[in-house]
Amino acid sequence: MKDNVDLLVVGGGMAGLTAAARAARHGLDVLLVDSAPNLGGSALYAGYLWTAPTIEAMDEANPHGDPALNAALVDGFGGAVDFLRGLEVPCGPAVPILRFGRGHQFDTALYVDTCRKIVQEGGTVLMSTTTEKLVVDAGVVTGAELTLPGGESRTVTARATLLATGGFQADAGLRAELVHDSAREIPLRSNPFSRGDGLRLAQGAGGAAVNERGGFYGHLVPAHVPLEPDVFVDLALYYSEHALLFNLAGERFIDETVGDHLNAMALLDQPEARGLLVTDARGYREFVTGAYVEGAPATDKFALAWRRGGRCVIADDAEDFAAMPPEWGYDGARIAEQVARLARGEAAGPAREFDPRPLDELPYYVVETVPAITFPFAGVRIDPRGRVLSATAKVVPGLYAAGSDIGGLYVGAYAGGLAPAVVFALAGADDIAATLK
Repeated sequence: MKDNVDLLVVGGGMAGLTAAARAARHGLDVLLVDSAPNLGGSALYAGYLWTAPTIEAMDEANPHGDPALNAALVDGFGGAVDFLRGLEVPCGPAVPILRFGRGHQFDTALYVDTCRKIVQEGGTVLMSTTTEKLVVDAGVVTGAELTLPGGESRTVTARATLLATGGFQADAGLRAELVHDSAREIPLRSNPFSRGDGLRLAQGAGGAAVNERGGFYGHLVPAHVPLEPDVFVDLALYYSEHALLFNLAGERFIDETVGDHLNAMALLDQPEARGLLVTDARGYREFVTGAYVEGAPATDKFALAWRRGGRCVIADDAEDFAAMPPEWGYDGARIAEQVARLARGEAAGPAREFDPRPLDELPYYVVETVPAITFPFAGVRIDPRGRVLSATAKVVPGLYAAGSDIGGLYVGAYAGGLAPAVVFALAGADDIAATLK
């Protein structure tokens, strides 16, 4: 291991590996460190590189996001796809995602391994290595203090440092502080090593946090069911946009058709952050057991939740809701009334814009659900070149960030997770290479 490098990358997920591989291709001497024992982070649980295809579509889907970051993401997406293909990682044809997006399926595990090999050709990858603090000299980030796997402390000098530790979703305290008071207890749909290291390191060097309480990306999952990595996708109740979602008071509180990721955010704001997800026989047949995105595997999510101990029932008709066990805590009579009204095509709660059909094909499939977090939208403030900014929007020299460590891109909305990781990692690596050369 060298004590002096061109670029220190803290984090070995999608963003960190992308930045490190791109920098290595630029001829820079790279050191990548990660606190986890294995590379890949949460990217190993994903499979699509996607976002809005135009700036207009992005602004409509994410109207409160940073306009400069919105534009940079859309403008940089083509280059991100080219980068994958340039590494000879198979990238599928463009398919629609979330009605407004377009994206490509690819093998994230192969991508991770390919980037690792590129970095290790001339640089170094260190796992189970903790970055204790960044070294700042006269306002410039010049490296970091590390603790190696055996406990040895080392100080590395770097001409530039890029933070890509994957966000803070694995830290319950930061979730409660920066996402929502109720977020402390929600399930984690992510790797367990993204504990806010990047945010803390950036703040310690003069960087700013941005987008507090701006939301999170996640999905509804069955309550009372342990959420393990091997079922992150299978247990995500993507079909909620074709279902009805009721809170404890027996009321609908959102137009469910906006999408499961937005339903998850909305449920977090409801009492006890739990609700009942109801669909009918047609919804079960077409959406519960179907593929969420073209090319993805199909799973019977209701049956899986049932087998794993979830609170799942099949109701023969609307009146069954009135007999709901009182210990569940729901106003069953109110739910029965609203389900019956909706089945008759009568208004009850928010209008359903994209799937206005009455859910009237018996029986009803019911799952108690809670929101699970994949990554937060709060994080380190950056500019479109990936440079970390202070609270007064001044560049922190020598410091960059990418991936789920960044904040301000999405505010109460979502248009892809892997795409911004790759786009801003490439932007940061390119800016570093241009600056250092």
